[in-house]
Amino acid sequence: MSKKVLVIGEAREGSLRNVTFEAIAAGNIVSDGGEVVGVLCGSGDLNSMAQEMVYYGASRVITVSNEELKTYTSDGYGQAIYQVIQDESPEGIIMGHTAIGKDVTPKLASRLESGLVSDATEVVVENGNIVFTRPIYSGKAFEKKEVTDGLVFATIRPNNIPALTRDDSLAGEVTEKEVEVTNIRTIIKDVIKKSSEGVDLSEAKVIVAGGRGVKSSEGFEPLQELADTLNGTVGASRGACDAGYCDYSLQIGQTGKVVTPDLYIACGISGAIQHLAGMSNSKVIVAINKDPEANIFNVADYGIVGDLFDVVPKLIEEVKQMKVNA
Repeated sequence: MSKKVLVIGEAREGSLRNVTFEAIAAGNIVSDGGEVVGVLCGSGDLNSMAQEMVYYGASRVITVSNEELKTYTSDGYGQAIYQVIQDESPEGIIMGHTAIGKDVTPKLASRLESGLVSDATEVVVENGNIVFTRPIYSGKAFEKKEVTDGLVFATIRPNNIPALTRDDSLAGEVTEKEVEVTNIRTIIKDVIKKSSEGVDLSEAKVIVAGGRGVKSSEGFEPLQELADTLNGTVGASRGACDAGYCDYSLQIGQTGKVVTPDLYIACGISGAIQHLAGMSNSKVIVAINKDPEANIFNVADYGIVGDLFDVVPKLIEEVKQMKVNA
């Protein structure tokens, strides 16, 4: 049965995050031939980003521009999105399982008195019902959640559900909605951003991660070079962050970021269960470690027993040579 599905987009520094396009793809599955309506909150002119949502499969897009929405707050975005939901009366709502998605969707679900399936890695239609797959027990098992009645409300894990192919011949109406945003209890006085290079960790296709085995902040330099060569980004275990080798914004694991890249290269990482919870669902895992008994080898598709400071430079040279010969 076809449904109207709202897909809540997410932008960063004037550009849509990739998970928005993945959420549109999930929305098309949930709608089962129905209408997929994009929702984009922010300030200023949002039309160009709204049009991108149309090119990636949204039937139409509603923009909500308000100065109170210039910087994300749970109060502001919660009010704005709730007003759109009330106007549109959708049968489904989809958003990325990001920092913002994890914050605002439970608030909305509570207000709507609805269930919420969080961190889904797959969505299918079986016997007319929507079935979501999500990891549990730190990624050691998976469960299926079947929505048989009521609102289908879910967040999807970035880099798991493929986005539809962009088609700039697609047409869809973009309309602006005025909303009243009041009683904001959170006041954003200043936003201080970490200076980082490369792709966002949660959406990266290639991640080169370092653990305590990198020995120092300088030890991350060859990892950064390998990541740059592979058009990827650098991550780290909690051990490396605790040791002061890198910033906590790079931390991957149960208390850090959960990632699902196409390629994950673990350098000098022992493989503590807390770290595996954040990366064990990567499509291909390569482990480099001097200890042949390291736990990381139990989840790795390919393992290299050796000193990362010997192995990584050789990998860099090999990748560069492959690019030259390509």
